[in-house]
Amino acid sequence: MNNNFNILSLFSPLDWMVFTFITLLTVAVVIWGQLKKSKEQNEKESFVDLMLMGRQLTLPMFIATLVATWYGGIFGVAQIAFENGIYNFVTQGFFWYVAYIIFALFITKRIQNYEAMTLPDLVGQMFGPISSKISAVFNIINLIPIAYAISIGLLVKLLFGLELYLSTSIGVLFVLGYSLFGGFRAVVFSDLVQFFVMCMAVISVLIFSITTYGLAPLQTLPQRYFDPTGGYSLLQTLSWGLIAISTLVDPNFYQRTFAAKSFNIAKKGILISTIIWFIFDISLTFGAMYAKAIMPEVNSEYGYLIYAMELLPNGMKGFVLAGITATVLSTLDSYIFLAGSTLSYDLVPQKWKGKVSIHHMGVLLVGLTSIGMSFIFSGDIKNVWKTLGSLSSSALLVPILFGHFRKKTFSDIHFIISALSGAVCSAVWRLSGLKKAYSLDEIYIGVLSSLIAFLIAEILITRQRPLS
Repeated sequence: MNNNFNILSLFSPLDWMVFTFITLLTVAVVIWGQLKKSKEQNEKESFVDLMLMGRQLTLPMFIATLVATWYGGIFGVAQIAFENGIYNFVTQGFFWYVAYIIFALFITKRIQNYEAMTLPDLVGQMFGPISSKISAVFNIINLIPIAYAISIGLLVKLLFGLELYLSTSIGVLFVLGYSLFGGFRAVVFSDLVQFFVMCMAVISVLIFSITTYGLAPLQTLPQRYFDPTGGYSLLQTLSWGLIAISTLVDPNFYQRTFAAKSFNIAKKGILISTIIWFIFDISLTFGAMYAKAIMPEVNSEYGYLIYAMELLPNGMKGFVLAGITATVLSTLDSYIFLAGSTLSYDLVPQKWKGKVSIHHMGVLLVGLTSIGMSFIFSGDIKNVWKTLGSLSSSALLVPILFGHFRKKTFSDIHFIISALSGAVCSAVWRLSGLKKAYSLDEIYIGVLSSLIAFLIAEILITRQRPLS
């Protein structure tokens, strides 16, 4: 199979009609969402609408925007499945379901008493103002959508044959356009369409694979494709579990929980979303395994998409390509918007906080930064997830969980010592070469260091407190 395969050469007029219709429908829904917005808002209400859609997310909208936000790295996930089989379902699926359920059952009810706008805002109320700033910095590190900028770049490159840097720039600038136009409301309403299309597209590929080939192709794959560890060590596999647990400090989950009409809606929405994610992951994993079995020589980055285009009938090709495009866009717009929100709300001086113009500047800066950073990582999506996910988790996971489940009040000192210890130790472990020397991922060192530092801070502070 030629890795420079032209997907568009397989498109029929019907495929173009379907793809164009879904694209125009997405734009129309965004405009419709803006028309539904109340015109009689003061500056504060307008900003809450911009950031959280006025805290009016209903259950269907909550599910649609949460599910759609989570799979922008579809090329990276499909590549892992193409190369390693059900290891993808374990590391990119099962571990995450555990985190989702914990968040739904235990975290949502613990943040319902806070009138927070963002996760750093919540951290500030838990620990103090310095902690809010520090958590905002690590949030932005995790939120800058480098992996999803790469994903849209890979898609545009495959479709039009442009250089990756140019393809990435075009894709990100397109998303910036409607994110600046409508704020979080535009993100949510575009997700309504993208949610349906992306789910149906991925499920369709698996259904057509089974009905066309049966189960025989899967039996030709090496045994490691059915090994939960994919041939990696247990510690390497479990490191994805720690990254998945970082969902408990993921700002996208918090933003949507803050935006829901009630925290009961947030709880139900996360649990229902988990079921949908399970179906999506099963479909994508086995679809990519079929792609490997049928087209073993194709480039693993594009294997799933090329296989789908070869497999599907006219009309469905356009639908699935629209679905994959929607999967990338729905995550890219959410991350750009939320990173820009964090930058413009949590890190600016108080006099600028709540200004729509400052928010737009933050979103624009994040979008341009994501383009530049995508060049540094040279299109390696998995490396982006591992590097930035480990650093953010090492800094934030331990102190924020202590903040949620505390029976006493903690201070800025607890958070500062814990977060910085985790981040520094994680970075040193990776950059010094100790990670390769001991075959131990930096997230283990970071989280352990953060925990030890938090406990030491608590012991020292407790000793200084006068006895009552």
